[in-house]
Amino acid sequence: MQEKSLYNMNAAGMESALSTNKVLKNTYMLLGLTLLFSAVTAGISMAMGLGQGAALILMLVGFGLLFVVNRTADSGKGLLAIFGFTGVMGASIGPMLNFYLAMPGGPALVMQALGGTALVFFGLSAYALTTRKDFSFMGGFLMVGLLVVVVAMIANIFLAIPALSLTISAAVVMIMSGLILFDTSRIINGGETNYIRATVSLYLNIYNLFIHMLSLLTALGGDD
Repeated sequence: MQEKSLYNMNAAGMESALSTNKVLKNTYMLLGLTLLFSAVTAGISMAMGLGQGAALILMLVGFGLLFVVNRTADSGKGLLAIFGFTGVMGASIGPMLNFYLAMPGGPALVMQALGGTALVFFGLSAYALTTRKDFSFMGGFLMVGLLVVVVAMIANIFLAIPALSLTISAAVVMIMSGLILFDTSRIINGGETNYIRATVSLYLNIYNLFIHMLSLLTALGGDD
């Protein structure tokens, strides 16, 4: 009887591990495709010379599509929604990229931000996957940090303090790094079993990490 119980436990463990590995595989595959699609739409946006007004509208549309993604994540429509969302979000940063690329040394800054973002993401993901630690304890701290950052961003729209902008960007880089550990850990430990939702979480971490790392590098480079 005991042997049967142990067999059932082992079988359940193997099934859980296989399910987790499937979610991880699907998540990283979809993440790669959505990032590539975002790069394409960003390139199209840059070539069209879209302005900041269009970028704001696209970002608002993106937020709307984010709700659609979460509502349809359990169906095939979720795949269409996530490509719509990431495509719009990619297009929304086209004007920003054109702005930075037009600056002296801008292309180098953009490449540094891309490289830094990739290094942080792959390094932290590899750490979470290798150690398989549970980083769920970070959830509350990260959510509070995000709330504080959002309030500071809104305040700085009116205050326009360069030092506060620098502090916000540094804080977002740290928070997104923590969220990469947190979200990867959730997938590994079965906290997130839907690969579309998992992809959206990691995509947003990378998206915000890149934008604020670019802002931070520019400010530290003395070009802001």
